[in-house]
Amino acid sequence: MWRLVPPKLGRLSRSLKLAALGSLLVLMVLHSPSLLASWQRNELTDRRFLQLNKCPACFGTSWCRRFLNGQVVFEAWGRLRLLDFLNVKNVYFAQYGEPREGGRRRVVLKRLGSQRELAQLDQSICKRATGRPRCDLLQAMPREFARLNGDVRLLTPEAVEGWDLVHCPSQRLLDRLVRRYAETKDSGSFLLRNLKDSERMQLLLTLAFNPEPLVLQIFPSDEGWPFAKYLGACGRMVAVNYVGEELWSYFNAPWEKRVDLAWQLMEIAEQLTNNDFEFALYLLDVSFDNFAVGPRDGKVIIVDAENVLVADKRLIRQNKPENWDVWYESKFDDCDKEACLSFSKEILCARATVDHNYYAVCQNLLSRHATWRGTSGGLLHDPPSEIAKDGRLEALLDECANPKKRYGRFQAAKELREYLAQLSNNVR
Repeated sequence: MWRLVPPKLGRLSRSLKLAALGSLLVLMVLHSPSLLASWQRNELTDRRFLQLNKCPACFGTSWCRRFLNGQVVFEAWGRLRLLDFLNVKNVYFAQYGEPREGGRRRVVLKRLGSQRELAQLDQSICKRATGRPRCDLLQAMPREFARLNGDVRLLTPEAVEGWDLVHCPSQRLLDRLVRRYAETKDSGSFLLRNLKDSERMQLLLTLAFNPEPLVLQIFPSDEGWPFAKYLGACGRMVAVNYVGEELWSYFNAPWEKRVDLAWQLMEIAEQLTNNDFEFALYLLDVSFDNFAVGPRDGKVIIVDAENVLVADKRLIRQNKPENWDVWYESKFDDCDKEACLSFSKEILCARATVDHNYYAVCQNLLSRHATWRGTSGGLLHDPPSEIAKDGRLEALLDECANPKKRYGRFQAAKELREYLAQLSNNVR
């Protein structure tokens, strides 16, 4: 299975952007009255804009009071609906303030999909429930998830078969998911039947459509996991904390800073692969845009967790599928696209020892094989002359991305973490 990101198109891309900007200026002139109204109005208090009317075919309601009370407001250009056609990913920046706290803090709002993907979601629900592409979602949702009604005690592996996050489900993982579900007032129980009908349908819809909010809840930042903090949802708008500038903005940072960031990225790969909870979290989409860096602490955090596959190592060791104890080496592919990875979900689900995360970070972020936005050389490009002359860093990066020895990536990743720690004075 390939994960491909199309390359930028250079001059053509710039020409198209200029044309789009020109068209935008014309539209702004033609729509100046509505433009002013859009700027002055806080649409985050509008139930229809939040798509609260689509619940329970939504992502939750825990933050609705904050949205509807006007505690969340768009930043600057985010207020202009005219610009939405440029915002394909439906990601917005906003300010949030609690009356008791005073002041505001930056948050990120996500619809978890493009307008087209959300429309397709509605159509698929309606077609399965009624046979028609349009329907009343409030009536269609109970039919969509009828097999998991209020009488079902647990969320079981059979019920979620084929969904990405739980592609290799275990009862332990699913119990953790239900117990930590934040869009219910009575969280803490692993019993699915303890959720209200609407809460249960919202959980299942999120799991099937885009499980990112659930990843942030199951593996919260408060417990040391390297993900953005989940705040809440209202309708089809999810709020997470703002971390900082994306990793890409540090591509040409001073060498010492880039070494520290590279060390953190390798530590993240290690933590997600080997941890005390015996859950392996495999990153299936790794690019410079999916990580951000805190402006104060300089900490690297994953800010796009849509494409994460969780394997239960404890279950693998218990069930012992074929070749479960054979170390799995991901296959390097020098493709002509940006941020591509080669992987097999079935193998990731069935092996106890896998080098996928090391491979993804080394190939797509750190080594000379990493390409992004027309650049090459990776985050550790152009090292100081003494390090380049020594050759150890380049050799470790090459072996981590494209190993020449059997099981070479495992050893190279270990040595690379240690070497980067020495270079950045992060020795523990």
